[in-house]
Amino acid sequence: MALDHYYTLGRSGLRVSRMALGTMTFGNAAIRGISGSWGSADEISGAIFDHYTDMGGNFIDTANSYGAGASESLIGQFMREKGNRERLVLATKYSNSLEPGNPNAGGNSRKAMMRAVEDSLRRLGTDYIDLYMVHTWDRITPAEEVVRTLDDLVRAGKIRYGGLSDVPAWYAARAQTWAECHALTPLISLQLPYSLAERNIEQEFVPLAQNMGLGITVWSPLSMGLLSGKYRVEGDRWAGEGRLTTDASGKGMGLFTARNHAILSALQDVAAELERPMAQVALSWVLNRPSVASLIIGASKLAQLQDNIAAFELQMPAELSARLDAASALPSPQPYALFDADYQAGVLNTGTSVGDKPASYAPPQWMSKVDDFTYGKG
Repeated sequence: MALDHYYTLGRSGLRVSRMALGTMTFGNAAIRGISGSWGSADEISGAIFDHYTDMGGNFIDTANSYGAGASESLIGQFMREKGNRERLVLATKYSNSLEPGNPNAGGNSRKAMMRAVEDSLRRLGTDYIDLYMVHTWDRITPAEEVVRTLDDLVRAGKIRYGGLSDVPAWYAARAQTWAECHALTPLISLQLPYSLAERNIEQEFVPLAQNMGLGITVWSPLSMGLLSGKYRVEGDRWAGEGRLTTDASGKGMGLFTARNHAILSALQDVAAELERPMAQVALSWVLNRPSVASLIIGASKLAQLQDNIAAFELQMPAELSARLDAASALPSPQPYALFDADYQAGVLNTGTSVGDKPASYAPPQWMSKVDDFTYGKG
């Protein structure tokens, strides 16, 4: 597995690298006179972009609000300089407002989407976007309105595919079902947080993705840096320094918990046995989870990107992966506890053995790997 081995995204023919380049760090706001100083200098962002694409990576993830538009503008500049627009799968998002005081400058509405897509196309310097997504559910706009507008943008040639990021599972199911029932362009992706320390999507979103043809693109696979190797546990104590120990609360954004202490302890032990960095082990675990299509990896330094890409080389033994599973497992809340295999074996299938798939079952074609854009290799 490497950046130039491509997989289809959701139930579509779109081929993407399994590690997407996250560009939230592209563009230092202070340099552009924007409040705040978070983000990388332009030359560092350019080096990261060049290295990722030179290695065969083709999946670029951004949003209209990253750096107040600076991220999209820089990506447009980098694509022009390298002349590689057609080789890339360019994904961007709308929802966050760039105009305080205007109630229709943000949210998921048709009005907001139509304005935002034109602004993104201008900043990116392109006449189409490969994957256009709702950034965050606004709790207001009907799913029907979002799906209808995405379909209109596909038909107009301004976008190629639509997707959702950070929405409730029921909303995603409603949107996809509406698209299918009305012969509108189906959604192909869900962008969600997922990591050893954040496994809540497994109850609803993973089965949703598997059954409705949605590829999950994962953000924060290192849990805000908790699993990056900057933090360790020493007995009952936390050790290490980084932005999680210097945030306003001084409590690591709520991440320094007893559960995460146990996860980090197990991750340290597994990484030591494999003689690999903790971040690579944590990324490898996520890469091999069901329905995960691609990981979104952000980097503020070129060395960080290079280290993360090396996670592709890691082949984790099943017993070590199982130790990480056990350390990070979440209890099943109701009613999900009623769906556990052990419970159903004793209550629903008493005295019988029932499997969920026949032995001859094979994954559908849309879940298959594509090597170098050639069928039949994997």
